[in-house]
Amino acid sequence: MLLGTAFGNWTFTRSLSDTLLLGQKDSRKELPITKSTGRVLHMAQKPTARKNVTEDPRYAQALQSYEAGLRAMQEHKFDKAKPHFQKVIAGPSKELTDRATVHLNTCNQHLERTSGTQFKTAEEHYDYAVSLMNVGDYVTAREHLERLLKQNAKADYVIYGLAALDCLTGHVEDSLRRLDEALRLNGQLRFQARNDSDFQNLAEDPRFTELLYPDPGAEPEPSEHFGEEEPA
Repeated sequence: MLLGTAFGNWTFTRSLSDTLLLGQKDSRKELPITKSTGRVLHMAQKPTARKNVTEDPRYAQALQSYEAGLRAMQEHKFDKAKPHFQKVIAGPSKELTDRATVHLNTCNQHLERTSGTQFKTAEEHYDYAVSLMNVGDYVTAREHLERLLKQNAKADYVIYGLAALDCLTGHVEDSLRRLDEALRLNGQLRFQARNDSDFQNLAEDPRFTELLYPDPGAEPEPSEHFGEEEPA
């Protein structure tokens, strides 16, 4: 009981002394504070400094270059975005420079990956095009698939990839035509197409069903003949 009372008194005394001490500090601070000094004046200086930065013509030019670079990136034109970010890095704004540096690195990485010398095989190039489709970059994916098709017009897997891309982008007729062509070159692709979510837009189309499920007995079982070449 005694300890409790002493502890409570100590707490109260400490709180009271803290309050009094804070009151003394506040009273000391209140004396020199006026309308033109102290924290009020410090807070008012920040907008003034920021205004000076935004009025700098070099900052305005860097901001324009930064926005142009972002627009080019959104259109997947990394080669055009790169010089815009380089101009920003040479500008006066550290904040814009830091952001532009990140975007510039992204442009460089993408340009390196899309260079023709990086792909050792056509299959590796095709896998990269598929990865672009998976992230929704359909425009660049089509460019790579069409480039592969020019190299080998009878590459069934490339034609199949274009059929899937056509379906994803709403070109139903082109998708059916290319899928039919790919299946004629390699009938085993129909087993892949049956479980390929890229053809979801064609799931209710009877023509798609006919391509994937021909007459009974007209197609080999995948477990027995998968990977074998069809007779010429």
